[in-house]
Amino acid sequence: MKEDFLHYIWQHHYYRKADLATTEGEPLQVMRTGYYNTDAGPDFREAIVKISDVEWSGSVEIHLRASDWRRHNHQTDLKYDQVILHVVWEADEQIVRTDGTVIPMLELKDRVDTALIYTYKQLQEARSAIPCANVWPAVPEITKTMMLGRALTERLELKGQEILHLHASYNHDWEATAYHVLCKGFGFKINQVPMERLATALPVTVIRKAQSIVQVEALLFGQAGFLTDAETDYTHQLSNEYKFLSHKYKLQGTAMQRHHWNFMRMRPANFPTVRLAQLAAVLASRQHFFTAILEAQTIKQYESLFMVPVTAFWQEHYTFSPEPAKAQSTMGKGSAHNLIINVAVPLLAAYSQFASDRAYLEKAIELLERVKEASNKITRLYEELGWKAQTAADNQAALGLYKNYCQPIQCLQCAIGNKILRQNMLTQS
Repeated sequence: MKEDFLHYIWQHHYYRKADLATTEGEPLQVMRTGYYNTDAGPDFREAIVKISDVEWSGSVEIHLRASDWRRHNHQTDLKYDQVILHVVWEADEQIVRTDGTVIPMLELKDRVDTALIYTYKQLQEARSAIPCANVWPAVPEITKTMMLGRALTERLELKGQEILHLHASYNHDWEATAYHVLCKGFGFKINQVPMERLATALPVTVIRKAQSIVQVEALLFGQAGFLTDAETDYTHQLSNEYKFLSHKYKLQGTAMQRHHWNFMRMRPANFPTVRLAQLAAVLASRQHFFTAILEAQTIKQYESLFMVPVTAFWQEHYTFSPEPAKAQSTMGKGSAHNLIINVAVPLLAAYSQFASDRAYLEKAIELLERVKEASNKITRLYEELGWKAQTAADNQAALGLYKNYCQPIQCLQCAIGNKILRQNMLTQS
């Protein structure tokens, strides 16, 4: 048993209240459980209890054993002097405040429904990837829908918070932040790390000064380390441009090397050289990318932000090899949708928090609902239970549910887990 289970029992009053009394035999009435505290100090604040004829206001501390109070050194911590009730599973010793006064204690081990304990242990000890897999079908659809919606919102808010940290590191420059997120997005799964490194090696302030797409390509490919061997007229042109620009903007010694990039086990259309050409086309097509993210309205407009035609060379090549190949003039719609999910949506979620305007978060969710996305190994776990993802919003919701609740077995914080615990308790009591 874990302490958070006792938090759950206390918060939801899932204990027998008949003849409720402290371990000293004094009648006890819980008038308010208090507010759960995630910061330092007692577990629940602003609780109200009545012991005998005296009403007390203060905090409640919860432990599996009363002796945990002493093991955690609460008897010497002034923050815990405000505790009016010590709730424990097992009262193995008496506990006191810093001044030596005894704290009233409530023991729960004989007051909790055995069905609730049994179900909790089943969830905690489940061997399946989804702890509640064997009872998932019995959970009402409305509960699952509500929890998935919550998981989606929480996932977007977490992504937004990550970008807000990045935003702070860029001195609160949204365009610079968006540039970094855009570069990372163009790395897709395999080349995210080198793309982020490139965003640092080539600041957006330099990109903004480029006079043409040729200069943008020269800066990107030069800083990425791809212009060391000039085999074509096009490569010579970029190399000469890069030498001039790197000297002008003092970029010497900051370039990456070709071995930083991954080409293995990927289709030519995903080669980093192709993605850099596509990134150059996007960057050259507009000066204010972040503004465009905020202002776009339709899925078509968001697709057009990323599906920008590349230059002539890259319409016939996948690398700098002189040998031509049949390549795409723009990235495919699937890749554009990937960038909508991993670039546009997180930026909207971040700005929603920054501006305290939920409209941008709702816009992000609407975008996800308009994008179809293939299932993955996580969503397939839920599909095996009878739930089917239809959109990118569903996929993101499933990922949020799995990573924040199912994988760490946080069933007590999950509406689905709560429903299962309550159902079993009512059924078997």
